[in-house]
Amino acid sequence: MLKGLKRSYEERSFWLPIAAVAIIFMLWLFGPQDTWAQAAEDHDIDDGKITLALETELQLSEAVPSHLVNVSTNEGVVTLSGSVSNILAKERATELAETIKGVRSVVNNIEVRAVIRPDEELKQDIINALLYDPATDSYEITPTVNQGVVTLEGTVESWQEKKLAGDVTKSVRGVMEVKNNIQIDYLERRADTEIEADIKRRLKNDVWVDEALINVDSEGGDVTLTGTVGSAVERRWAAFDAWVMGTESVDTSGLEIKWWARDEMKRKSPHEEMTDSEIEAAVQDAFLYDPRVHSFNIEAVADNGVVLLSGTVDNYRAKMAAEKDAMNTVGVWRVKNHIKVRPLDLPENETLEDLVRAALVRDPYVESYDIGITAVNGMVYLDGEVTTSFEKNHAEKVAWRVNGVVDVVNLIDYAHTWTEKNDWEVQQDVMNQLYWSPFVDLDDVRVEVENGVVILDGTVDTWIERITAGRNAFEAGAKDVWNKIEVRYNGPYSILPEEEE
Repeated sequence: MLKGLKRSYEERSFWLPIAAVAIIFMLWLFGPQDTWAQAAEDHDIDDGKITLALETELQLSEAVPSHLVNVSTNEGVVTLSGSVSNILAKERATELAETIKGVRSVVNNIEVRAVIRPDEELKQDIINALLYDPATDSYEITPTVNQGVVTLEGTVESWQEKKLAGDVTKSVRGVMEVKNNIQIDYLERRADTEIEADIKRRLKNDVWVDEALINVDSEGGDVTLTGTVGSAVERRWAAFDAWVMGTESVDTSGLEIKWWARDEMKRKSPHEEMTDSEIEAAVQDAFLYDPRVHSFNIEAVADNGVVLLSGTVDNYRAKMAAEKDAMNTVGVWRVKNHIKVRPLDLPENETLEDLVRAALVRDPYVESYDIGITAVNGMVYLDGEVTTSFEKNHAEKVAWRVNGVVDVVNLIDYAHTWTEKNDWEVQQDVMNQLYWSPFVDLDDVRVEVENGVVILDGTVDTWIERITAGRNAFEAGAKDVWNKIEVRYNGPYSILPEEEE
């Protein structure tokens, strides 16, 4: 698990030549006399500063080829325009914008200029992607394609299944737009009080959301969320949590974004009141709403915030999804994943290699690379060369989704370079990233730099804050990161770097 976190730090490039831009940005952003603390007290962030922060974030992102993406901001509303090569990159641009402090909403007018493919060929690839994905293989979904625009029809039992079918479709090379007309047929009708209770419980258990500032109301399954959130991305996650059994629609227009609210309202640390039994129940609740996981009998045992997962699943993607679900649960600070993968039908080695190869060829990010694939009794070995660490990690995740894969060994190589910057530049760039993040309180983190290596220290409220701070440091251009930040759970717990190996 923690190796996966280490890999995730690499998802954005830290070798791009932005040092000179960063220095000018820092001086312009706060001026020579201002301090980071003074900047944090300014509730009204200038639109120009938001634009430049997002442009920097897009430049660092390996998932978004941003050389043709334009950004403008008006009263906290970000408008994206230009073009990218695939629909996943377009959606990633929205997600990045939503994580910038001060952004109230995002209008994404980016054009997807994907490779042109014949409609029938694209349709067959979509059918295969849905058929060979271990979670969507049983869905009765019919795709139609018209010049790269895909319409999905059919019926599923939950909003999460509907969203997953759309996500699988978007991962196919050549898809420019997805119209998801899949209908949700709930197994039973539920009272509004039950729906509201489920939503409140999901919000409370979600480490990315503060439920104390959100009000929930349901009328005939039409859910309305009102109150305050700290960022546009927190509003998005709150909307996801509101889709429980019985939900017909979700309205989040009444959720006001106040990025400073977390400090001024003295948000409580949710971990302090979570017992191990409550954590176990929360993890199981997360499994219930994950279509990749809910059909399996996975046991979660918590010991002082450390969750041990065990049981058996029939695909590797389900194992990794369960781990992520547990990690995103309030009160959890570490996950030990002992889940066993036992495919219902283990393909022959050559057959499995063909299935993984077909999945990689369908993918819009890695289809052009010559990636070697070797399968041995369910173990898949990937080798070859790609351009970025994001592409390396993405190729591995594509292999996860193939039925019959028990584990993946990723031997793919990419360019390991680092643009030289002096320690002051690195420190200022890291503090800039931490300032713009809605998940990290800069006052709680100390940043030191020695020969390009960033040392993070301090104490934060949540495990997610610790992970995010480390990721932000890599994004800012650190050569390496030593994360010494402690996390408060009934007293500080320190996760030392050697535990992350």
